[in-house]
Amino acid sequence: MWLFNSSIGRKFVMALTGVCLVLFVTFHVLMNAVAIVWPVAYNKVCLFLGANWYALIASAGLGLLVVIHIIYALVLTVQNRKARGNDRYSVSARPKSVEWSSQNMLVLGIVVLAFLGVHLVQFWARMQAQEVIGSLYVHQGVELPAAAGTLFLQVAFEKWYTPVIYLIGFAALWFHLNHGFWSMWQSIGWNNDNWMPRLKCIGSWWVSIVIGLFVIQAVVFTIRANEKYYYTNDALQAQYAEMAEEHFNHTTEPIQNELKQIQQQAQALQASGEMFSNPEKMQQLEDRFGQLREELQSAYIKFNQNLEKLNNLGNPDAAPAAPAATPATPAEAVVPAVEQ
Repeated sequence: MWLFNSSIGRKFVMALTGVCLVLFVTFHVLMNAVAIVWPVAYNKVCLFLGANWYALIASAGLGLLVVIHIIYALVLTVQNRKARGNDRYSVSARPKSVEWSSQNMLVLGIVVLAFLGVHLVQFWARMQAQEVIGSLYVHQGVELPAAAGTLFLQVAFEKWYTPVIYLIGFAALWFHLNHGFWSMWQSIGWNNDNWMPRLKCIGSWWVSIVIGLFVIQAVVFTIRANEKYYYTNDALQAQYAEMAEEHFNHTTEPIQNELKQIQQQAQALQASGEMFSNPEKMQQLEDRFGQLREELQSAYIKFNQNLEKLNNLGNPDAAPAAPAATPATPAEAVVPAVEQ
């Protein structure tokens, strides 16, 4: 197939995957902007893009695009080096302004890939991945809600090295995208004298605006993280409590459902009179009910303790505060006792 076997086909695949990745980067910077102007809404976006089926399919598709882009970049690099020595890309004319990036696209790609790895560890692995396995990320002894993106901004950008890594990554990404943008159009044949200068200008402006916004966002995130804004903002704290409550209700739902089933079975036995003729069955129900009540109560206590720690993350020396929100108390109904 020409997409795999010919040089033109491989360049076309590189161009196509490059377009998709440029669009994703643009979407990402717009999503990050929400975290600045409306942090609560940003967390809602994170929840929407969590472990839902459509988000998982999109994440898998994006990962596949990255892998394909990398593989084809390596194949083209080897091919071009064999054909033209140290030249990285087979192009008929290179604008002088991108000469350096053109000759170092592989190195820039490696830097961007390393930066992507750090970004995935700091966010994806602690958010969507944790939702998939049904767990929570533990920070300073506190279980953080997986969809609370602003908390993970705090955790990442309160470290001094995070903005340094991100600025280096953004610089490499600017060079990589700036060259890749016009090279992408050249690969599909739009390299005439009329269109190439226009596309190069559009690409330079587009990439510069996107990367400039990323830089501004990193600066704002760093400043807010050092001010512990994402720990102490009242609206965000209330949202964290709501997310924690939802996680508690979701994880204890099987226990709650089994408690209800036991109650229904006990009521049925009582109504039929079998609670007297079959005391062993009633005793089993009572024992299981008591065991589940203890498990639910233990989970409830742990939830409240974690919620207090979560509320005090921005001020660890503060006295324990009352939870901002609490789930419904464990079921109070009891299995009818067997009359002796």
